[in-house]
Amino acid sequence: MQKVLCIHPDDDMLVALSDLAAGEVVNWEGESILISSAVKTKHKLARRAFAAGEILRLYGVPVGKATVDIRRGEAVTTENLHHYAAEVELEPQAPYSWTPPDVARLDGATFPGVVRADGRVGTANYWLVFPLVFCENRNVEHLRNALEAPLGYTRNDLASFTLSLLGEEMEAPKPVVRPFPNLDGVRIITHNGGCGGTRADARSLCKILSAYADHPNVAGITVFSLGCQNAQIAMFKEELAKQNAQFDKPCLIYEQQKWDSEEAMMKAVLTDTLAQLKEANKVVRQPVPLSHLKIGVKCGGSDGFSGISANPAMGLVSDMVVAVGGSSILAEFPELCGVEANLIERCENDDDKRRFLGLMRDFEARAEAVGTHFADNPSPGNIRDGLITDAMKSAGAAKKGGTSPIVSVLDYGEQSPKPGLSLLCTPGGDVESVTGIVASGANVVLFSTGLGTPTGNPIVPVLKISSNTRVANKLSDLIDYDCGPVIEGKPLPEVANGLFDMVVATAGGQYQAKADRLQQYDFIFWKRDISL
Repeated sequence: MQKVLCIHPDDDMLVALSDLAAGEVVNWEGESILISSAVKTKHKLARRAFAAGEILRLYGVPVGKATVDIRRGEAVTTENLHHYAAEVELEPQAPYSWTPPDVARLDGATFPGVVRADGRVGTANYWLVFPLVFCENRNVEHLRNALEAPLGYTRNDLASFTLSLLGEEMEAPKPVVRPFPNLDGVRIITHNGGCGGTRADARSLCKILSAYADHPNVAGITVFSLGCQNAQIAMFKEELAKQNAQFDKPCLIYEQQKWDSEEAMMKAVLTDTLAQLKEANKVVRQPVPLSHLKIGVKCGGSDGFSGISANPAMGLVSDMVVAVGGSSILAEFPELCGVEANLIERCENDDDKRRFLGLMRDFEARAEAVGTHFADNPSPGNIRDGLITDAMKSAGAAKKGGTSPIVSVLDYGEQSPKPGLSLLCTPGGDVESVTGIVASGANVVLFSTGLGTPTGNPIVPVLKISSNTRVANKLSDLIDYDCGPVIEGKPLPEVANGLFDMVVATAGGQYQAKADRLQQYDFIFWKRDISL
């Protein structure tokens, strides 16, 4: 097996594919390097000697500045390298040229989609329940408990295990025949917003909730309100009208302060919701073209192999989706720091170039205003596994977006307006980012990880893609697809084709994401202001 890898011909560092000991000699395309200090797997070593202050490149772009002299063959670490990203300015550029991948094998291909009355296509058929304010989380949970198990949408193996630990004998639970076979489930959202913060954050929450209500994966909604909160029912309805002026799904809203008792309200909620579930069950999947795929690409718990295996494979899948007429969304603006020039070059219009740079600078200014910086983005786990600067992490993270032209730049919660690749301003945090990606219309999310993460979403399947085979085997209950073979030399297109096929199977309901099997339904909206 090859011991090192050079990602780009202009790189100043090599990636260690296995642990390297001091005194060992490694070779890359005729170049021999003496290892001058131990280098861990996934970490980087200097291809030449560097003086303090010099800029080092990876993926062909600047990713750090040497803080001390670095010897040839020495491990590059947080002790000798600091984050650096080149300043970017808007300049006249030639139109971006793109060669789409060959998708001839996909001609005429379809998937069984959920077609709504307005022609939009979902990858699932859910009834969604959520509160406008955190005070109502308990009632949301009560409704879930009243519906999920009796309707055959959940099981609790841990409850049986608890009884076994207590020495209690328990009959095996009888399987429930689902009365609504065309309804994929009752999904809930709970959150910590809606009151106590600014009106802007309340409106932002209502905007995200309205996007989820309008999502084609959702058949209808049950909404709880307390009555006195910032996120008023009227505010939610305003945002719903902005989201879709022709919104016509069933929308059941209950304001607790107008009821004489919680029990009376909950019985009414349950009665009304069950009646609507019967109607939602009438929707039957039907074949639709692959152009209805709208994927989001995300990474979390990344490692030094993410930008070499999983992210490029996802990037090729993104290009394939765009090539068949679908849409892709690349998010996580703090993890695009250092690759702005390439993304600006790919924007189809000048307004999007300006908007992307403006959103990036505004985001970074907000971070600096509270005493932090994009440079603080890499987590301890990222650093431990080879991603030691934000620019280094970003250069690999951007590979998820492939190479297709960028057709739009979106702020958090905005909808992708047309097919193609969009940039979406979100934080790098796993759940805040996925929450925003789904709000922007993604109907399947691809999520790469090198360390493992259970993140999911209430209404959209989240496929977990591993960068290395070790974590795929160790966390097989979390990981859906392994891109580790790329590190072993398997051709990237072959791995990406397998991943694309899994995306299609997931969209058609023939494959269930591991996050859904674990009932991992995460939702955190991006609060930008303070609590009052």
